[in-house]
Amino acid sequence: MKRKHGLRLAAIVTVAAMLSTGCSLFDKKEGAASIDPPPAGADAMMVNAGVSANAETGRQVTLYFKDPKGLVAPVSVYVPKTVEVARKSLEYMVDGGPGSTVIPAGFQALLPQGTVIKGIDIKADNKLAIVDFSKEFNNYNAQDERKLVEAVVWTLTELDNVDKVSIRVEGKDLKEMALGKTPLDKEISRAMGINLEFASGLNLGQAVPVTLYFQNQTQDQYSYYVPVTRMVQRTDDLAKAAVQQLIKGPDDSKGLAASIASDLELIQVQLSEDNSVVTANFNDKLLGADKLVPASAAQALILTLTETTGASKVQLLVNGQAKVAGSDKTSYAKPVAAPVHINPTAM
Repeated sequence: MKRKHGLRLAAIVTVAAMLSTGCSLFDKKEGAASIDPPPAGADAMMVNAGVSANAETGRQVTLYFKDPKGLVAPVSVYVPKTVEVARKSLEYMVDGGPGSTVIPAGFQALLPQGTVIKGIDIKADNKLAIVDFSKEFNNYNAQDERKLVEAVVWTLTELDNVDKVSIRVEGKDLKEMALGKTPLDKEISRAMGINLEFASGLNLGQAVPVTLYFQNQTQDQYSYYVPVTRMVQRTDDLAKAAVQQLIKGPDDSKGLAASIASDLELIQVQLSEDNSVVTANFNDKLLGADKLVPASAAQALILTLTETTGASKVQLLVNGQAKVAGSDKTSYAKPVAAPVHINPTAM
């Protein structure tokens, strides 16, 4: 997964404007019961694609679908090798399309059935993807309006040459979504957030976004990470705010599971001068009984910090010491990057 998109303060303006219009951009997500933590051995499955028979004939991509709890979540699958990766990615996200056979049970495609990707023009100069959909694009469920936009934008911005997205239908620029009138008159980036939620008592005029990664699993024991953009009190230290919110844990109504202990203490978090590395120092509560960092905790921290800050790597420390290893045999003695693809399927 690409980790160069740190969320920007411009998202606050978008949030406030869309709330004032009363559009469906921030529709309430379905409530759900709490889940048990993923089973032992699931950590590596969520972050390492491994060797697949499809790897020889296909290319792995990360696509976004609606999960069983109604949240937008990434799923990494193999698609046939092609030079038109963006087009193929979107084709796999059409309801009833080829992606329906490779996504986990309970996941749903958000692009309406019959939608055709009529064209994709990627402007290399400003990393803008202009996508032209057929008229079937407008045949979505009203409650899924924002989720549909999130899925398209977050999927395309997984590609190294795309940072922003512009949507057209039948060759015409789409200024707003058809049903809830979500405004699309500006190019859209990951600054829009994903699975948005708001801290209690928050003043939107004094808010900033942090994107956190929590865990979920299906009835078939498919374990995966879910990104959640939480609007919190304005701060100049987004890295610290992100870790604090990750420790606070998920909103109970979403039915997600925390990846790190609620009594974990953050000693210090700091961005390098060139903003390429985040160093996060914790007390020994980061370690399990085996004195190793649980793989799920490490990955949640790395995914959260790279997505929120835009840094490319994370250095994990325990009481100032870099000699840290994960339960999946990963060494954290040096800064590590987030996985290119998360939530791989077995297909």
